[in-house]
Amino acid sequence: MTSGTVALIGPMGAGKTSVGRRVAKHLGTRFVDTDAVIAAEHGPVPHLFETVGEGAFRTIERDVVQRELRAGGVVALGGGAVLDASTRAALADCTVVLLTVSEEAVAARLAGGSRPLLTEGLDSWRRIAAAREAVYAALADVTVDTSRRPMTKIAAELAELLQGGDAQPGTDQQEESTP
Repeated sequence: MTSGTVALIGPMGAGKTSVGRRVAKHLGTRFVDTDAVIAAEHGPVPHLFETVGEGAFRTIERDVVQRELRAGGVVALGGGAVLDASTRAALADCTVVLLTVSEEAVAARLAGGSRPLLTEGLDSWRRIAAAREAVYAALADVTVDTSRRPMTKIAAELAELLQGGDAQPGTDQQEESTP
């Protein structure tokens, strides 16, 4: 399916980093999480939100995402990276994998974490995920639900699909995530 960059998009807690790291290993290519790059270069994401604000953070994010997409491999984007028009345009040259997750599954994944936009916990997640759902769906070449299956299995099936195999990761749940 692909020989270029694979971009993982989706809501917070969908498993972009967990799946991405495993997919890259299966494919024998580099993996990068753009939020981790931002943190390494500019400081922790929550601190950036507090000190420079969301607008300035999104500018930093756009630049990092575009640089990492050009570098290739498997790239996990922060949940809001797709809000930027130039990032969406850059994704046209990638295989875009949308990872979805149910509200029930994400509740456990987000527990105890520090996500600057989740000021009202799961209510914030619901609102943000719903607001971005159409953008995610429009960009996706492949959609995989990560709610009920082990990340290792999802990653192996996704890697096989990306290499041109017949595996359809989470096929039984793909229809559930279609808007």
